[in-house]
This record gives sequence, C-alpha cells and structure tokens, in this order.
Amino acid sequence: MTTTTANPAADLPVPAPSHWARPRPEQMAALVQLLSTRHAGRANGVGAEALAAHLGLSERTLRALVSEAREAGLAISATPETGYYVAQTAEELAESCEFLRARALHSLRIEAQLRRIPMHDLLGQLHLPT
Repeated sequence: MTTTTANPAADLPVPAPSHWARPRPEQMAALVQLLSTRHAGRANGVGAEALAAHLGLSERTLRALVSEAREAGLAISATPETGYYVAQTAEELAESCEFLRARALHSLRIEAQLRRIPMHDLLGQLHLPT
C-alpha cells in the first residue's frame, strides 16, 4: 500500500544555508582568469554546465561566484543564448544589463501577481520603468 504525503514539498531536500557554500578566493581567481583569457567577448561565451565542470564546481557554486564577481564590479555578462563571458564592448555590457533588468522586472511582476497588488504599488518609491 502506498501512502501519499500531505505536503510533497516536505520531502524535498532543504538547501544548506548560503554561508556554507561561500566561494573561496581561489575559486574566484580561477573563474576570473578563465573568463578573461578564454571567454572574452560575446562570441566566446561558455555555458554554465561546461564552465562549472572546467572549474570543478557545481553550477550552484558557479552562479554564486558570478554574482559575487558582479557585485565586485567585474563585467561578467551572460544570457541563455551566449553563456558566460567578460564583456569587451559597451554594447555587450549594455545587452547583459538589459537582460538582467528584464529578468528582475519579470520577478517583480510575479511578486505583484502573488501579492495581488498593482506593480506600481509594489515598486513604490523605486520608480523603475515597467
């Protein structure tokens, strides 16, 4: 006899706290070195799976490294079509920023729907273009 769980999400593994998977400085150095030397420019982009494998990281750790590098001001660009690369031109950087903005606005639209409030009420004082 098979029993079903009332809450299927309760059976899913709980992710470790983000501070457990904190990227190490040598991982950051390896990422920056690889992207700067072999993946400079949109035409040389590399997919997350291949990049993570080359660095010996999980894709989750790779994404954390990329976020940390971007927060430090490194121009690591990416779209699903191009993969990760270091922006070589203002156009490449602008394209990446546009992609990130669109993704952020999409997430905010979903939040507004879940909260059942208009987008402009959610954004409040931010005055982001929608």
